[in-house]
Amino acid sequence: MKVFSFRNIRVVILLSALAAAAIYTKEQRLNTTSWYQPIEVVIFPINGDGSPKTDNYIQTLSLKDFQDIDKFFIRSAKKFHLIVEQPVITTLGSTITSHPPAPPEDRSAALKVMLWSMKLRYWAYQNTPDDTSNKGRIRLYVLYHQGKKGQALQHSLGLSKGLIGVIHAYAKPKQTKQNAIVMTHEILHTVGASDKYDYRNNQPVYPDGYAKPEQKPLYPQRFAEIMAGRIPISSNQADMPKDLRFCLVGDTSAKEINWITTP
Repeated sequence: MKVFSFRNIRVVILLSALAAAAIYTKEQRLNTTSWYQPIEVVIFPINGDGSPKTDNYIQTLSLKDFQDIDKFFIRSAKKFHLIVEQPVITTLGSTITSHPPAPPEDRSAALKVMLWSMKLRYWAYQNTPDDTSNKGRIRLYVLYHQGKKGQALQHSLGLSKGLIGVIHAYAKPKQTKQNAIVMTHEILHTVGASDKYDYRNNQPVYPDGYAKPEQKPLYPQRFAEIMAGRIPISSNQADMPKDLRFCLVGDTSAKEINWITTP
């Protein structure tokens, strides 16, 4: 019997890597859900479609394009009486030319998703152009596209394991505020918030997906719960919010990210 076969060595290496990743992820979780100090969110732009127009758009980006995100978190901090006044501070990182690995088409295949997650984290390690520790900051890799009329962009993702978000956004000034909603949604995913909409029809799920579930009459709502992403107008209709001023963090999401600690 060969105890030290090549296959066994590979298994040991894989298990060691998984154990190290689990410990690192636990440290990241603790660092980003205490809310005693701001979390840095670094936005790394990527030309998602390779077009010159998108390149030109990326060159015009500044912190002003992301200020809605910071303002949203400041308002939310006041609502939930957090110690930190500004939970999130967005910064603009360098442009990256490499594209992150695509997620598996079958999201229910646990092993494939796990391997993709590890590949993504390794890709982020290779392509994040600085030496700053990532235990207490969130990295958003934003792939900008010109987009095609009537065709939605790929689904954006936020991973709590690694504090990484992969965002697909429009390279158009008129979409800046909508892009900010998507980025904020994924930022909250990285710190533990779950989706609050029905994957089959994108409708907010009652009550957790409603900003004001206690409102009477229930419809129409004025705000979107940020993890649902839409404003319920009726039991089967919901509209996209114009910008983050029309979005709120609901109580369930707040509990998930440790903004509410009572049962």
